[in-house]
Amino acid sequence: MLVLVAPGQGAQTPGFLTPWLDLPGAADRIAAWSEAIGLDLVHYGTKADAEEIRDTAVAQPLLVAAGLLSAAALDATPDIVAGHSVGEITAAALAGVVGDEPALRLVRARGLAMAEAAAVTETGMAALLGGDPEVTVPHLERLGLTAANVNGGGQIVAAGTAEQITALTEDKPEGVRRVVPLKVAGAFHTRHMAPAVERLREAALELKISDPSVTYVSNADGKAVATGDEVVSRLVGQVANPVRWDLCMETFKEMGVTALIEACPGGTLTGLAKRAMPGVQTLAIKTPDDLDAARALIIEHAGA
Repeated sequence: MLVLVAPGQGAQTPGFLTPWLDLPGAADRIAAWSEAIGLDLVHYGTKADAEEIRDTAVAQPLLVAAGLLSAAALDATPDIVAGHSVGEITAAALAGVVGDEPALRLVRARGLAMAEAAAVTETGMAALLGGDPEVTVPHLERLGLTAANVNGGGQIVAAGTAEQITALTEDKPEGVRRVVPLKVAGAFHTRHMAPAVERLREAALELKISDPSVTYVSNADGKAVATGDEVVSRLVGQVANPVRWDLCMETFKEMGVTALIEACPGGTLTGLAKRAMPGVQTLAIKTPDDLDAARALIIEHAGA
């Protein structure tokens, strides 16, 4: 039983799209998507520096485009799909809920709306490594922060104002080894993103929606979602609500997942799975050189 997952914002690195453009048809697909959403994905994926691709309005479409491109090159149907944060839009397209170009249009609207919401107040996010969630979450609440991503594997991501993040670095919860500021431009999945929800709801009205063709697991609560309308509804509300990736991994285990592949730019979610899902084989797709190993893993683990 195999799950294909898509990473969220922060996974992008300068030039990570470059090797993918050498694949047959890839450059044409990226060019068409760029024209459709009014954003030069080739430039941002190959030549832009870390600060340029930190911009929410750029990072999110870039990540979805890379995920779709790598999944198309893999050319296989997983048993389950899921995505972390903006990766849920990638997963929705992989499950056939929306088409690739509509997914890019939706994520472009999402990125712009969230960037606009983030500009209202200086906010940010930080990963907490180690610690017990039952201790960490109440500590964050006392500081006015939100546990925006409960990722499992000993990691929680806090979000709030810049002042609150600074206070956190000076007052870590008991058991937390490190507080690592993330390369994101806002307090995503918190009340600070509420203005973006209505903008995204309006953009979603233009979508042609189908029910998932494979099992789609939502990061809102780790539950499988059977209808396309519910998938899209969750995509809209997700921007202002926490990501529960820990619950997604619990669901994967309950469903009997034996292997997990992470679409480009892979690494983050496979790292979490190695800690939280012992015995499950993992593979991160970073460059086209990883595709053969991913295909072999699919043949070995795909369910009926």
